[in-house]
Amino acid sequence: MTTILALDLGTTAGWAMRLADGVIVSGTMEFRPGRFEGGGIRFLRFRSWLDHLEAGAKGIGTVYFEECRRHIGTDAAHIYGGFLAHLTAWCELKHIPYQGVPVGTIKRHATGKGNASKDMVISAMQARGFNPEDDNEADALAILSWAIDTEGGVR
Repeated sequence: MTTILALDLGTTAGWAMRLADGVIVSGTMEFRPGRFEGGGIRFLRFRSWLDHLEAGAKGIGTVYFEECRRHIGTDAAHIYGGFLAHLTAWCELKHIPYQGVPVGTIKRHATGKGNASKDMVISAMQARGFNPEDDNEADALAILSWAIDTEGGVR
């Protein structure tokens, strides 16, 4: 069994991993720059954090992430694009396969409803025995659940 990493990309990123021994761990990570830091620092921290996750897991077999096509504002779209660029470049560098999963696919798999609310996804993950601290962690757990249950969409 290989390690799977699932990510809900953003300034507060949700993450969930199924380790090689089958244990599932999850949480959130904050990448907001400090008052006297440039906007690029969030991406440097993100890449460093990915290296930390990979080292702690002793390797990552596949990465899945929430594929967003619509954002509330321009800043959110730019930030998501920056995280996506860094994630995909990091995966290419490490020779780790990666795949985006559409939001509706994730929500439909988790709740049975493609336009489910954040609270519905949180409740669905709680019903699966997880205790997400917020919607970011719940989304990452939902992505991981989809990846495990569907073998990443490959059958």
